Amino acid sequence: MKRRQFIKQTAAAGSLIGLGGIAMSSSSLVTKKQLTILHTNDVHSHIEPFAANDPKYANQGGVARRLTLINSIRKENPNVLLLDAGDIFQGTPYFNFYGGELEFKLMSMLGYDAATIGNHDFDNGIGGLAKQKPHASFELLSSNYDFTNTIMDGHTKPYRVFVKEGVRIGVFGIGIQLEGLVNKRQFKETKYLDPIEVTQDMTRILKEDEHCHIIICLSHLGYDYNNKERISDLKLAAATSNIDLIIGGHTHTFLEKPTLTQNKDGNIVLVNQVGWGGINLGRVDFHLDPIAGTEHTSTFYNI
Repeated sequence: MKRRQFIKQTAAAGSLIGLGGIAMSSSSLVTKKQLTILHTNDVHSHIEPFAANDPKYANQGGVARRLTLINSIRKENPNVLLLDAGDIFQGTPYFNFYGGELEFKLMSMLGYDAATIGNHDFDNGIGGLAKQKPHASFELLSSNYDFTNTIMDGHTKPYRVFVKEGVRIGVFGIGIQLEGLVNKRQFKETKYLDPIEVTQDMTRILKEDEHCHIIICLSHLGYDYNNKERISDLKLAAATSNIDLIIGGHTHTFLEKPTLTQNKDGNIVLVNQVGWGGINLGRVDFHLDPIAGTEHTSTFYNI
């Protein structure tokens, strides 16, 4: 597989408290460990590579190339999580014909661990999303969509804790306001809950109750907006505590390395997003050392 690879190493080395307040007191973290986070967003049903005559992304992307790359990374390090930040559906005839079944089946084949829900994932209605859920072997995480009294009730979880070689990783999902963006008939009685309030609840649970060493937010809020009143990944990071990494979507933002920003406590939060259409795969490696602290390196793969 021919691909271009861009590696960006940031200056985020420091104590674990400095990086989002990661605690190293657990007896399970007695040796150096590496955790690899792979991620996509806004794939929009792009199963095949872009056409050879595409003016921007000729011959880029495609599920087969992504699978080859992911498998090679898993051979390097078994402690891998594969995550997606929403808008899995809509964008090619594959969605029009299969209604999302193929997308979920292929993501399951690639071994995705979790994804959150984007606004376009309601394009066949909430019933269409629920119909395809059995084809997903991975978790659908949504903490600020209340699906009570809808067909999606019980088909999502607010968060999931993954354990890799003793490292506890808490992952939760945050979705965008659907009102005014998606037809009410599509999401029906789904209630939108305030992302900042919900995030504070999620991070408290994951840090204090679940004793997670790393906390990741799968966000479909969008990276940033000119209207600073509008909630975004950067605004969410600044207004909350204990998130170590936000994997974003919705705005199709191409970041070749994560943005380093501060949370409300002055600790570092990484915010990353890798464009759209499945042409990129993001990678963030956390290097956890009980003596030296933690650092991270980030890699941007153009598939």
